[in-house]
Amino acid sequence: MTEREQRELKTLLDRARIAHGRVLTNSETNSIKKEYIDKLMVEREAEAKKARQLKKKQAYKPDPEASFSWSANTSTRGRR
Repeated sequence: MTEREQRELKTLLDRARIAHGRVLTNSETNSIKKEYIDKLMVEREAEAKKARQLKKKQAYKPDPEASFSWSANTSTRGRR
């Protein structure tokens, strides 16, 4: 978790504590943390999915009309 996300989690916990008017129990604290982390993971997964789609879209595609491909016939290590 980034520092910003940790601060946001502490803010959520403080708001819940104020709303209840007492110190939160471990169960209440853990449930708030779990909900927040689940939300973060969904957001990160969506961002990763977009990044994968963009990378796939921008991937090099060989020209199907080319009659000869040099890269297919030359070894990357060269002659020995």
